Amino acid sequence: MLLVLLFTPLIPFLFAQQETTKPQLDKIQATTIIPGDIVLGGLFPVHERGEKTPCGNKIYNRGIQRMEAMMFAIDRINADPTILPNITLGAHIIDTCSRDTYALNQSLQFVTASALNNMVTANFECFDNSIPHTKNNYSGPVFGVVGGSYSSVSLQVANLLGLFRIPQISPASTAKALSDKNRFKYFARTVPPDTFQSSALVDIVKSVNWSYVSTVYSEGSYGEYGIEVFHREAQERNVCIATAEKVPSTADEKEFDSIIMKLKKKVNARGVILFTRAEDARRILMAAKRANASRHFYWIASDGWGKQQKLVEGIEEVAEGSITVELQSTNIPEFDTYMMTLIPEENKRNPWFEQYWEDFFQCTLPKNLPLETNYTFNICNEDLRLATEYGYEQESKVQFVVDAVYAFALALDKLNKDMCIDYEHQGVCPEMTRFDGGEFYESYILNLNFNDLVGSPVKFDKSGDGLARYDILNYQRLPNSSGYHYKVVGKWFDFLELNQEFLIFDHNLSTTPISACSLPCELGMIKKQQGDTCCWICDKCEDYEFLEDEFTCTDCGYGFWPYPDKTACYELEYFYMKWDSLFAIIPCVFSCLGIICTLIVIGLFIKNNDTPLVRASGRELSYMLLFGILLCYMNTFLLLAKPSLIICTTQRFGVGIGFSIIYGALLTKTNRISRIFDSASKSAKRPTFISPRSQVFITLLLITIQVLITVFWMVAEPPGTKFHYPTRQSVIPKCKMQDRSFIFSQLYNMLLITTCTVYAIKTRKIPENFNESKFIGFTMYTTCIIWLAFVPIYFGTGNSYQTQITTLCVATSMNATVALVCLYSPKVYIIVFHPDKNVRKLTMNSATYKKYNAQPSTSYATSSMELKGTPAEAIPLEKLGAATPSRSSCAGVQTDPRESREPSDDMSLL
Repeated sequence: MLLVLLFTPLIPFLFAQQETTKPQLDKIQATTIIPGDIVLGGLFPVHERGEKTPCGNKIYNRGIQRMEAMMFAIDRINADPTILPNITLGAHIIDTCSRDTYALNQSLQFVTASALNNMVTANFECFDNSIPHTKNNYSGPVFGVVGGSYSSVSLQVANLLGLFRIPQISPASTAKALSDKNRFKYFARTVPPDTFQSSALVDIVKSVNWSYVSTVYSEGSYGEYGIEVFHREAQERNVCIATAEKVPSTADEKEFDSIIMKLKKKVNARGVILFTRAEDARRILMAAKRANASRHFYWIASDGWGKQQKLVEGIEEVAEGSITVELQSTNIPEFDTYMMTLIPEENKRNPWFEQYWEDFFQCTLPKNLPLETNYTFNICNEDLRLATEYGYEQESKVQFVVDAVYAFALALDKLNKDMCIDYEHQGVCPEMTRFDGGEFYESYILNLNFNDLVGSPVKFDKSGDGLARYDILNYQRLPNSSGYHYKVVGKWFDFLELNQEFLIFDHNLSTTPISACSLPCELGMIKKQQGDTCCWICDKCEDYEFLEDEFTCTDCGYGFWPYPDKTACYELEYFYMKWDSLFAIIPCVFSCLGIICTLIVIGLFIKNNDTPLVRASGRELSYMLLFGILLCYMNTFLLLAKPSLIICTTQRFGVGIGFSIIYGALLTKTNRISRIFDSASKSAKRPTFISPRSQVFITLLLITIQVLITVFWMVAEPPGTKFHYPTRQSVIPKCKMQDRSFIFSQLYNMLLITTCTVYAIKTRKIPENFNESKFIGFTMYTTCIIWLAFVPIYFGTGNSYQTQITTLCVATSMNATVALVCLYSPKVYIIVFHPDKNVRKLTMNSATYKKYNAQPSTSYATSSMELKGTPAEAIPLEKLGAATPSRSSCAGVQTDPRESREPSDDMSLL
């Protein structure tokens, strides 16, 4: 009441202000009034904005339909006895001319009506206690206002109406700011805020895989608030804004042409988001057509464009493929019937209907023809009616206008039932007229929950917002036709459901156009930013790296490899020598043959263990040497086996000891031969340590040195397994030892081989009857050649694990084979093929005998006598020409067979 008293002195000023606006409108009427017991205000954009005047002369089709929708709803409510019985709803409708400042000015009429009514009812009372009426153009207090359409209009008007606690329900204003109850306490709407619409637009952009778009928005709360939410959500979801252009409220063609030029500079931003009012959207399309950019841009538009046919009239080819958002609404069949019965002669309550009729049918009513004119006019036919064949289509917000009117009616009905229970006149009671508008909004309007004329639910949340449901439309060319239509391709209700199979951007284009600053990187490539977050160059990750994120390559690490999609790594399979590989089969076959041959020789020697040939060969050293050969052959299987602690430990002992047995025994033999013949030329004294037992002891001593070296090697470099990575994609488990240390461990064996070779060279000129030294010499020469070839090959194949292991196996087996063949093949030949020669029978070559007997200075003269069938036999010292105290010195040969002894083991083959 205090506000009313304060505002009352301003009423004359308000009337004066209204009067001053009338001349500006020329013949265009600004308001219309429908009397009633309760009056609802209405704000609709009946005319478009004028360039130099508040209102233009051009009628706005959507505004007329919304205005008629309000009157249609009032008619139905007044005819319904269940809603506000004995109470008639009236209307005070104002044309906002699509301009917020003008709408605010005109809305003062609502405030004036309420102020005058409050002033009268506060100071006057009728004798029958009825409501006093004033004699003016205002039929009664305005209980609430339906409108406005544009958010900019609602923002201005809501501030004013809020001061006077007048509730307002908008059927079309979607600005997010209107949800702020601190600023707009008594504002509600049957539509959702643009927050949801902006989310829907971002969802659409993401669904068509656009990451780089431009935006155009109208000046004012609708465009600015809507695009602000879009930008924020787009940034959160990695959609970049190439440029954002604002359309000023006073923009002319040059301004729109400039906007199109700026959009074209962003060549890769083919997608353009329009958050504009309808007339701005049309002028943007027209500017694109003037710039020959009809197929350059693809538009995604808010409900400011929606599914309006008038908006794209004449510029269909520019709008083709556009995706628009429209509040999900249902046509009200009764409203179509209502509109199709209207004619200008009868619809007198709508002062703008005649102009709408002439604009719709592009004709002139006979009553509006000028008296004198030189022009020919298209006179409207009396039989014309609004119909679909003439292009009539129910506007999408009609349902929400009707819902807003019904919301006020049902809330007033509830208020009437609560306040006027005992009122005897059954109508509007004084308590109802004096009821506080703010409480009416909070207690009645916000608590509404009903189904409208088409069965859709209507309710408001605590902020006064309606439910968020949107249709997704695609402006398409009709098949086999030059016509166009809006096709529903999806819907949005908390999330997007888009059927992309029905989506067509261009009837000549079968794929979705690309709108991206940079194309997505291929598999295994990362983005390197260049300026904008959506602009990058692609850089390839290394083969062994995976994508930690879209900007970072990370090494999988040795032993791991990335999956084909580069999202993670897996552990590589270990690569070790497989028994079925050619690198293993060849040394295994070689080794097996050697083992078989060695076992055959051992078997022959065991079977013929007491024969002269075997005994003369030095059985102990022969068996040790054969065991060493067998061990070398068996090392092949150790070297090829999968590495483990036991295998690696056994390998170290096996390779070194196998060689030390062979070359220790051979060194002992060659040393014995050398010492015997050296002593024979100097003294008649028998050399020491030439007995079989001594020879075995010396050989074991030589082997023990290698064992100690290996043990020391074990301590210095503990055995175990390690992984070798010849390439990043290969993992080879190997024994934990360096190639260098392996060669060092064999230095002792090399020393044995070298020494043995030296002795073999020294004894190369002994009598031919003692020709085993020659076989030993040949063995050692061949062994040296093998080792000289093996060492560089072994180190040279360090990067080829298979080749290196195969080389080591073959080299080991070849050393054993050389010893086996060179030393034992002559003996095996005699044992197997000439057993008749394996006897003690001696023969004397007199020429040889005489030759060596003629050299008295030689203590150990060499006899030409040989055991028959034993080509490599050594003659006992007693039977060489050595003089002994107990025997005659006749060439040192016991000629009497009866006095001869069986050859003992110390009569070994040298």
